[in-house]
Amino acid sequence: MATFNKFNQFVEDLAKKVHNLGSDSFKVALSNTAPVATNTIFANITEITAGNGYTATGTASTITSAAQTSGTFKWVLTDVVFTASGGSIGPFRYVVLYNDTPTSPVDPLIGWYDYGSSISLNTGETFTVDFDGTNGVLTLA
Repeated sequence: MATFNKFNQFVEDLAKKVHNLGSDSFKVALSNTAPVATNTIFANITEITAGNGYTATGTASTITSAAQTSGTFKWVLTDVVFTASGGSIGPFRYVVLYNDTPTSPVDPLIGWYDYGSSISLNTGETFTVDFDGTNGVLTLA
C-alpha cells in the first residue's frame, strides 16, 4: 500500500473548520502528475482524462467511522474501486483525496498516495483504493 502524504494546507484548514471529517463529502481522484505538499485545492491537481469508467473529479468515498478513543481521533473511509470499461483508464500514479463539500475554499485538498510507478487499467480491470479500516485514513492525537 502506498503511503499517505498530507497537503500542508490541510492542517490549517482543520484549525479553521474548513473540514468536518464526520459529515462532509469526500472524493478520490487520479493523477499522473505529482502533487506537491503546497497544493491547496483540487483545481491545483492535474487530473487524468475522464472516460472508460473514470469520472471527472473522481469518485465519492463515504465515511465509515470518525471517532476518538482515549484522545486519538481515527478517520475511516470506504474503499473506492475504479473499473475500466470500454477502454483503458490511465496511466495514473497518484490518488488524491479531497473534500467536495466546502464552497470557500472550493474542494480543499487533504492528502495523496504515491503508488511508485504509473498504472494503467485495461477494459475489465479494477483498481481499489484500500483505505485502511483498522488504522484509518489518518489519526489525530
